[in-house]
Amino acid sequence: MHPVEGDAVAGTLVVLDGSTFFVSDPTGNVEPGHGATGFFFKDMRHLSTWRLLVNGRPMQLLTVRTPDYYSARIFGTLGTARVGLNPTISIRRDRFVSDGVHEDIVVENNCDSEQEVRLELEFGSDFADLFEVKARELKPPATSVEIGSDRVSLRYEHEGFVRGTTIAFSLPATIDEEGVRFDLQLKPRERWQLCVDVLCLVDGTTIEPGQRCGSFGMAKPKMPMALDQWLADAPRLEADSDTVRHTYRQSLVDLAALRFRPDENVSWSLPAAGLPWFMALFGRDSLITSYQALPFQAHLAQTTLEALSAMQATRMDDFTDAEPGKILHELRCGELARLGKVPHTPYYGTHDATPLFLILLDEYERWTGDTALVHNLEPAARAALAWIERYGDLDGDGYLEHRTRSSKGLVNQGWKDSWNSMLFADGRVAEGPIAVCEVQGYAYDARLRAARLARSIWNDTGLADRLEADAALLRSRFNRDFWSESRGHYVVALDGQKHQVDALTSNIGHLLWSGIVDPERAARTVERLMAPDMFSGWGVRTMSARDAGYNPIEYHNGTVWPHDTGLIAEGMRRYGFTREAATLAISIFDAAEAFAYRLPELFAGFPREETGVAVEYPSASRPQAWSAGAPLLALRTLLGLDVVDGVLHSQPHLPSQLGRLRLEGIRVRGGQQSAG
Repeated sequence: MHPVEGDAVAGTLVVLDGSTFFVSDPTGNVEPGHGATGFFFKDMRHLSTWRLLVNGRPMQLLTVRTPDYYSARIFGTLGTARVGLNPTISIRRDRFVSDGVHEDIVVENNCDSEQEVRLELEFGSDFADLFEVKARELKPPATSVEIGSDRVSLRYEHEGFVRGTTIAFSLPATIDEEGVRFDLQLKPRERWQLCVDVLCLVDGTTIEPGQRCGSFGMAKPKMPMALDQWLADAPRLEADSDTVRHTYRQSLVDLAALRFRPDENVSWSLPAAGLPWFMALFGRDSLITSYQALPFQAHLAQTTLEALSAMQATRMDDFTDAEPGKILHELRCGELARLGKVPHTPYYGTHDATPLFLILLDEYERWTGDTALVHNLEPAARAALAWIERYGDLDGDGYLEHRTRSSKGLVNQGWKDSWNSMLFADGRVAEGPIAVCEVQGYAYDARLRAARLARSIWNDTGLADRLEADAALLRSRFNRDFWSESRGHYVVALDGQKHQVDALTSNIGHLLWSGIVDPERAARTVERLMAPDMFSGWGVRTMSARDAGYNPIEYHNGTVWPHDTGLIAEGMRRYGFTREAATLAISIFDAAEAFAYRLPELFAGFPREETGVAVEYPSASRPQAWSAGAPLLALRTLLGLDVVDGVLHSQPHLPSQLGRLRLEGIRVRGGQQSAG
């Protein structure tokens, strides 16, 4: 067994299998009303109370381990144990999560006299939608309870929406509506074991847990590739740095943990965005994560492209912000989505996922040579191009502007989608429609990549020529309209009046990644991103510390996001700034080490030289998909990996302090190659 840290936030135990997850305290207990704790299945909480009491008290924790992301083993003893009073009873909880939950509870008498032990397991289901948990606006429970000799069923029904939780015990028990009790008479050295299954009722179907007793090392979640195979299939890393080795493995494990299949018709699996709030299909997140992981696990990109094309919008719908050809933002299947209280069935409020879809499609073909998928997705790609050229450009000026039409929609629809992420340097909030700078860069890159596919695979030179001409015009106009000479950098956006939204933000680093930056402005852009007001030492801040809106613990206005820093580093490499790119790549690994090798979604933007530690951001997702992918992209940056005309090119830039770094078994177009 290889222990894997399971914390989403400090002080919690996380066991998950894709979008199904169980968050508890380290003893395995769930106290009602404690945030995003409990057992969640398909966007609803099926267990909101889960407390094991031994002789009326929670057990005292001895050790907890997560041998796999989908299992945990917890060791404890009596809560009365203290110095000078040796405990006679030991308790073990083994937990497995796959669709449902299987939990083994083992109580052992470790002395030579008979012991009386009362074991109680309190349970409850509030059936809260994940949106309700996040907003801390829980509805009054509407639950009925049915009690049998060895099981209890909790049922929730509202406006025709039905969910249920059944808890089954392997032994007869004393059960009431709030818990089960066992009164044990343990003989000397006797061991007693109880098996508990948690089953979920969804859409009239009862879904059983996929694992049973003692499944460590044998339990295989419902994935086409089990964890051991997933790790073995990835390139082998040879590195002198312990930090790089540990982070690489943890990143692969976290991406495996987040895999799920939104539709049984998709060929493989794709990553959920992050625990606990984003355990669902997100267009932008899955696309960027799949891009990061392409040299390591190309199957993520294949399935992401398949799934998103299958759910591409085909009509206008104001409530969901849908437009023909648009790629979705978020798909939910909980109560609020099913009853139309939120627009997430799916919701299309993203202005960057559609060009990112085209970017990933091209990059996927470069690495895999899978022209069959490119042919199959040609209609989806053409629809995406049509959206960029028509619906995404609200006023026909050549730029993509976003404005929600939904009463429940996102005001901002770039990757920084919080309400106040588009700020002027003086702190004023920009009013839309907003044309975000990096979205224009993505649209530029998407046109050039689609042109390559059109010319080499779709046999449409006319489309290729037009897209290349449009991209050249966009680049020229963009460098005129989005550059602030007085401030010496690209602005974050144009507002509804086409005024420059002039805050300095990390968004401009994505312009380097897309290639839209004029070469004569690349050096100034890199210099500004590496200046102390932007580079914290742990990564690039989302906003300059000099601007009025800066706050080192503001979600999008001063924090550091590992995926953001990784894309910026890759953009610097694209323009030949390999030293600066390597500095950012190494900062990603330094930050990973500071967070026990598992990077959170984001962390505070305090200067490294002042704090000496990486400071957590409250409520950051962990594990989180594109943060897990950031070290993988950093390895690509350090090794200078690109596939050109079907051949892997490697131009490493490895600072001396990093030592040896090499990848063996990189899969490129059906073969395996090495770099380093």
